[in-house]
Amino acid sequence: MTFIIHGATGAQGGPLIKRLLATGKPALAAVRNAASANGMPAVAVDNASVDSLVAAYRHAEGVFFHLPLAAETERVQYARNFAQAIALARPARIIISTSGNVVDEPGSPIQVPDDSAVAVLLREVARTGVSCAVVAPRLYLENLLLPIQFDAIKAEGVLRYPLRSDYQVSWSSHLDVAEVVESLLADPTITGIVGLGHEPGLAGSDLAAGFAQHLGMPVRYEAISPEAFGVMLTPLFGAGPAAGVVAGYQAKAQTKACVIANATSAQSLLGLQPRSVQHWLADVLG
Repeated sequence: MTFIIHGATGAQGGPLIKRLLATGKPALAAVRNAASANGMPAVAVDNASVDSLVAAYRHAEGVFFHLPLAAETERVQYARNFAQAIALARPARIIISTSGNVVDEPGSPIQVPDDSAVAVLLREVARTGVSCAVVAPRLYLENLLLPIQFDAIKAEGVLRYPLRSDYQVSWSSHLDVAEVVESLLADPTITGIVGLGHEPGLAGSDLAAGFAQHLGMPVRYEAISPEAFGVMLTPLFGAGPAAGVVAGYQAKAQTKACVIANATSAQSLLGLQPRSVQHWLADVLG
């Protein structure tokens, strides 16, 4: 039996499969083309093909899955395909990452709609009855290393981000995701939502202080509007994706905070603490 890791060449799955392989656990990168797996053991899968997913998942000890970036209609179909494959292949354990989509605050402006791909995914996988935990981060610290942020931090000592200065967030890193998922793969007794990130949350000044300590220079936080952030993002990702990001931060602007619940946090359920900003920067930048 082995672990099947989606996104193993990307931001979330990459750190996870490295952790598993480093400790001798059998793990396969789930990729469209095994030649693209950067030398990792791999299995070919196609999210558009239920048969290919079933073949990969049959007899698997665990599967880590998160929806890839694509048009929402495609993502909904991928969600249905994944759930159907789980129902047919019956792997022992499923871990899903919401990739920052909020799924545990019903009625909040930041909660995903019921017809969204993420909501469809969680609903249909739950119906399979397979043991499943849902890792639910809020915002990733890696967002702060985009050139539009990090270049200004180094050159001007200013961290600009589209959140109010007092807005608290349960920030986490992709390294934290990997640690939590590895723990959940090993413990099938924990099911349902597992919130990931700092609790209580971090405000803008906390982020700036972490960068200041790591870089050895003054850094201050400056709140900008979601619309201004969208203008900065468009050259990097295109108008469509940038508009989606802007909408997400506009929704956050209607709330007091974006913080996980203590009772369902990785801290409470697994005893795992997210990295501090300084610790994370040391891990990723050296």
